[in-house]
Amino acid sequence: MAEIEIRLPKMGESVTEATITNWLKEVGDTVEMDEPLVEVATDKVDNELPSEAKGVLVKRLYEKNDVVQVGEVIAIISTGGDSKPVSPTTSSQPVKTETAVKPVVAEKAAVAVQAVDVDKNGPSGKFYSPLVRSIAREEGISMAQLETISGTGENSRVTKKDILNYIQNGSAKVETTTASVTSTSSVTATAAKPAVTSSSNGSAPKEHKAPEVPIWAGDEIIEMDRMRKIIADHMVMSKHTSPHVTSYVEADVTNIVLWREKVKDSFQKKEKEKLTFTPIFIEAIVKAIKDFPMVNISVSGNNIIKRKSINIGMATALPSGNLIVPVIKNADMLNLVGLTKQVNDLADRARNNKLNPDDIQGGTYTVTNVGTFGNVMGTPIINQPQVAILALGAIRKMPAVIETPFGDTIGIRHKMFLSHAYDHRVVDGALGGQFVRRVADYLEQFDMNREL
Repeated sequence: MAEIEIRLPKMGESVTEATITNWLKEVGDTVEMDEPLVEVATDKVDNELPSEAKGVLVKRLYEKNDVVQVGEVIAIISTGGDSKPVSPTTSSQPVKTETAVKPVVAEKAAVAVQAVDVDKNGPSGKFYSPLVRSIAREEGISMAQLETISGTGENSRVTKKDILNYIQNGSAKVETTTASVTSTSSVTATAAKPAVTSSSNGSAPKEHKAPEVPIWAGDEIIEMDRMRKIIADHMVMSKHTSPHVTSYVEADVTNIVLWREKVKDSFQKKEKEKLTFTPIFIEAIVKAIKDFPMVNISVSGNNIIKRKSINIGMATALPSGNLIVPVIKNADMLNLVGLTKQVNDLADRARNNKLNPDDIQGGTYTVTNVGTFGNVMGTPIINQPQVAILALGAIRKMPAVIETPFGDTIGIRHKMFLSHAYDHRVVDGALGGQFVRRVADYLEQFDMNREL
């Protein structure tokens, strides 16, 4: 009889941990090779992990909602056939978040600390993993304190080791206690108080809290699923981080509409791909980014990070009603056929929950197609840590003035609105407006005689 250890695999370049969301097999169940065994979730996507062996599941070392590090053993499968479930032992059971934190808590001199919720992204743009946020919540560490921790992980991320060292060294107590503290109640009140910054007149800004929501007879309470909670947090964080400004341009896309109608059948026959408007629009956006590279940036504190890569995120609506943003990496290196293949592949895998964590990371600029739902324009929210996002409105037949060598005339044209939202900390109206105008220019100048 052989026992196979099933480990949490590497799921992306910057993914170091995942949360067990659902076991698809119970202890004692027979498992086939490559049969889905467990569902896990990162901050980005949910994944089904297939079994790496055929046999009987004899041990689960983590349960639902546990946070697991990449490479940890999560289950054991016996390939011997008739195997009895193995009871977890202290020696074989991996250390989980709770046991890793409790010794530190016990060492505190009876100081009561109230749990504090923190967002996954700080004001500086730093990302905090679920494990780090879980420890911070347990220890009453505020976002302001988290922002002061020097991270040793990739891109200066704060790791589990960093935050535990911060707690162990007593740094977490600096903002919550002083030598003159005589009661645990005063410490708790200090720890629970959110960090605030002074306004221009020296007074503290007013705290904004969500209003109490009354529940009336007949109302239905629907709990947000995990993805909706992440989206909600990300949207609130983005509006809190960036002062949004939106510029609008109307573009005449008649040439594109007529060209696509002319070539779409031959394109599909030749390339085995459906030609939509999205890759054509992305091609124009990439050209405009090359002309105005300062919209392809991020903000880190007082520094501007100018991106070399042009990675276009494309907001995709899911059947569940949620939203995800897969990313076309190095879009400037792809021709129209390459962009079409990438757009179709990412959209298809997004709708079928087949995206990998790397598929939705590394975006430098985002596009969202509100026209899909018949909307003529929108005011999109920036996908942090980017500084701009473009909404594509519905294409409509409109009467328009057409200039000809013989004078002006009225004709029917295909038009759409482009809505460009940008971060006014670093993108002013001139740049934001010129950029969206340049996108419109590229769309309007599309060559109707273009070869496939």
